[in-house]
Amino acid sequence: MKAFSLLLGILALGGLWLGPLPAMTRHSFAAHMALHMGVVAIAAPLLAFGVAGGAADPVRRAPRWFPPIPLSILELVVVWAWHAPALHRAARHAAFGLVAEQATFLLAGLAVWLSAVGGGPARRAERTGAGLVALLLTSMHMTLLGALLALTPRALYAHEAHAATGLSPLEDQHLGGAVMLVVGGASYLAGGLWLAARLVRGRNPRRQEAGA
Repeated sequence: MKAFSLLLGILALGGLWLGPLPAMTRHSFAAHMALHMGVVAIAAPLLAFGVAGGAADPVRRAPRWFPPIPLSILELVVVWAWHAPALHRAARHAAFGLVAEQATFLLAGLAVWLSAVGGGPARRAERTGAGLVALLLTSMHMTLLGALLALTPRALYAHEAHAATGLSPLEDQHLGGAVMLVVGGASYLAGGLWLAARLVRGRNPRRQEAGA
């Protein structure tokens, strides 16, 4: 199962970065947001679940470097910083900017997911509660940023109208915000709920006795 998750994560990342989305980001905020969410909310958790608990899991070797809540705050800073107009423009118009943006998105996303689900069995039990808080905090800030982008009455970015869909810059921005709101918020919320279920099972005496 872990190998399948890892393979899916690699395939997802390859499809996102080698497919049509990177070229579309120059003119479409919605495409840019789809690329972003695909990396942090789809590929990153698949990769994290694929290596969690195994020999390639960095949390097992250096757990102190993966505190869940501080890493969720770091991801918040990374995500919101790249959505500032100046940095967003750099990522949209310069190849180096896009590479830097996508690399930091992937690293920040992997760090949060690994901090929440990685580590050895004992460490995983210890960090489940903190991982739950980290994923829910990330879901909240993704939802908030997505809502701001989807509901703002003016265009924050100087994208041209999307030639393929005829969307205006504001409509394109609203669509991108909705993508973040739904995909980003739902992915991290689902991860948090999964950790909550694990936490409840781990504290259920009947389940512990049944497994004894």
